[in-house]
Amino acid sequence: MKINGQCHCGAIKINGNTDETNTIACHCTDCQIFSGAPFRAVVICKAEDFNVLGSPKEYLKTADSGNKKIQAFCKECGSQLYATDLEKTIFNVRMGCLDQRDDLKPTRHIFGTSSRAWINKLTKDPWFTKGPNSDPMKIN
Repeated sequence: MKINGQCHCGAIKINGNTDETNTIACHCTDCQIFSGAPFRAVVICKAEDFNVLGSPKEYLKTADSGNKKIQAFCKECGSQLYATDLEKTIFNVRMGCLDQRDDLKPTRHIFGTSSRAWINKLTKDPWFTKGPNSDPMKIN
C-alpha cells in the first residue's frame, strides 16, 4: 500500500510503501508520554520503501527495554514522524501524519501490560460528532 503524509506545518513530507498488516498500536509508557495519548499507532516500512523530504530533528532514546531508537519529529511544529533503529533499516511511521490513517487499522496491540485499564471500554461510552455538546454518534 502506498502511504504519504506530512507534519502539521507542511515542512516535512513523507511517502513510501507498506504492508497494511504491519500496523501496530503501541501501548508502551514511552509512546504514551511521547504522543500525549494512551497509545500510538504506527505502520512499519522498510528503509528502501520509505522517503522523507525535509529535515526532521532526530534524537536517540533508550527505551525501558534497553533498545536504542532514533526518534524523529518536525523541528518547526513538533509533529512526530517516525522512529527507527540505529542502522535506519526499519521505520515505525506515526500514523497521525499519514493521509491514509483511515485506511490503516492496527492489526496488533503491543505492550498491553502498559495499556490504560479503560481503553477496552471506549466504544461503551458516548461519542459525539464534534465537541461535547454536539450531536451524539451511534457506534457499532
